[in-house]
Parts: sequence; structure tokens; C-alpha cells
Amino acid sequence: MAAPAKSANSATVNHPEAPSSVQNLTIGKALNLGLRKAMEDDDKVLILGEDVGKLGGVFRITDGLQKDFGEQRVLDTPLAESGIVGTAIGLAVRGFRPVCEIQFEGFIFPGFDQINSQLAKLHYRTQGEVKVPVVIRVPYGGGIGAVEHHSESPESLFAHLAGLKVVSCANPVDAYWMIQQAISSDDPILFFEPKKLYHSGALKAPVDTAATPDPLHKSRVVKQGTAATLVGYGPSIKVCLDAATAASGEGTELEVIDLRSLSPLDLAPVFESVRRTGRLIAVSEAPSESSITSEIVARVQQECFYSLEAPVLRVTGFDTPYPPAKLEEHYLPDLDRVLHAVDRTLDW
Repeated sequence: MAAPAKSANSATVNHPEAPSSVQNLTIGKALNLGLRKAMEDDDKVLILGEDVGKLGGVFRITDGLQKDFGEQRVLDTPLAESGIVGTAIGLAVRGFRPVCEIQFEGFIFPGFDQINSQLAKLHYRTQGEVKVPVVIRVPYGGGIGAVEHHSESPESLFAHLAGLKVVSCANPVDAYWMIQQAISSDDPILFFEPKKLYHSGALKAPVDTAATPDPLHKSRVVKQGTAATLVGYGPSIKVCLDAATAASGEGTELEVIDLRSLSPLDLAPVFESVRRTGRLIAVSEAPSESSITSEIVARVQQECFYSLEAPVLRVTGFDTPYPPAKLEEHYLPDLDRVLHAVDRTLDW
């Protein structure tokens, strides 16, 4: 009998005789290699954005790509997000697979009209005749001590737009595979990247480039537990895992689920988990009002009402504009806030 295909997240990557396809990568380097592989596999893949070429992007995610693939495939654009997205839509209609980089999430709004009025609707408006396989890469979230407009979490706005798909990676394995899957998709996809984790050595992990990746729009249980369920995505997953480790030291085993896909949401693993644990805490850096965590609460209450032993709790950013850098540690969900929510749900 043939051996089963390896999962991209299989523990076999830690085997002492690891294959040469395994590389130890940060999220930033994994994205860079994923983009490179997509460009090697399909000459219709183009990258465009401010400073993505010679500079390699403000976070160096596109470092070296223009040198190796040329200026016709890695294009430095003017500082005009509406123009970047509009150009990408035109390229996609003509058969290309453009990948836009928005330098910081707070700069995406000049392109919001193009994203909402054209990118999200062209396929539907043409009864499926026109495909717009555009990927918009969006560094997002706080934790880097930046100035105004450089540390926001607007993902809920885009998840609300019918016709778009929205995903977010939380580790190097997903970063490598999900960017390639997004580029190969015929759907327009907003790809949110947790910028504070780009070059984190603590998250450096072995990535098997020969493995079989998990599906793009599937959530995943990243730690099993029985006492309560923590669900999050992107930068909040590290906080959830840190909380689970701390709670485990006191004899409380928390289950952690990484959504990975924000639109569509795959909540089946969340429902299954809540039916076992009876408790759920949703964690996100975004404000709580009318957000992805709001949708999680509504859907869990609808599907798991009779399994809940306590109200669903949320640990999120506050419903204020993102604060100055000196105050962001008080704004972002952290270990103490998550553990406080755990204590509340267990004491209910």
C-alpha cells in the first residue's frame, strides 16, 4: 500500500533525517519563496506595488524577485493604490495573475472603490464570463511601534464584501503554501499578513516545500484541549498558543483553532470543538463592533446553543482608532487579557 501524502503541517518535518525539501523559515522568507515559486510555475504571475522592485518591498518580502524575473514582471508603481488595484484588474481581465502589495493596511482605502465596485463584482456581473484572479497582499496589525495609518486591522470590512475571499496566515508553513494557493485561484483574494511576525525568530519553523498543503479555505485545530476553545487568526494565534501554554502549566488544557480563512469562514471545526468544551473565546486585534468575531459569536450561538456552558467571550482591539505607538500594548489583545477571559468563562 502506498504511503499517505504528507500534510504540509505534518510533524515529520522534525525527523532527524529531514529531506532536502525542508527549509527553516520565518513568515517573511516563506512568503518570499512562495511568491518566487508561483512566478516560476506561471509566467502570467506579475507583482506590482510601491517599492516592490529594487527595494524588495518595505518589509523585503519581494526581495530579489525583480532582479531574477525582470522589471516586466515585478513592477514598481507610483504611490497610488487606486491605480495599482485598477491596473491589476485590467491585467487580470487580459489573462494575467497580478499580485498587488499594499505597503501598509491603512493605505488600502484609496483603492477601496476599485476593490468593492469592480474587483468583487466583475465575475458576478458578467455571469461568470470574466475572471479576475487578483491577489492583494496586505501587511496588517499592530505591534511594530509605527505611526498613524500603519497599524490597523481592517479585515472585517473586506470579509463583508460579497465576491471577495479573505485569508490570513499565522505561521511560515501557511505563508509559503497559502500565497501560492491564493495566486492560483481564479477568485479575487485579499491576503492579510501579520506584519509584526514577518521576521520573528520565535516563529521560525521547518517548511517542507514538497509536502501536500492543507486546503486554502479550511480552519485548523493547532492545539487540542478540553477546558475551553480559543479561536483566532493571523497575529492572534501566537497569543492564543501562549495562553494555552500558560494555562496548561496550571492544569487547564485549552483548544486553539486557527481560522486561516476569514471569508469564507470554515466554522465546522469550531462547532465540533465547542460541543466538546462548552466554552469559546474569540481573539482578534480588530475592533469588536460588527466584526469577524461578531460573526463567530452569532454562528456558534446558532449552531451550539445547547452545548454552551457559558456565554461566548471576545478579546479584541477596542472600538477606537488605533492609538499612538506608546499605547498600543494596552490596545492589543495580550496574554493577560486572554487568560482573564479564560478565568471568566471557566468560573461562569
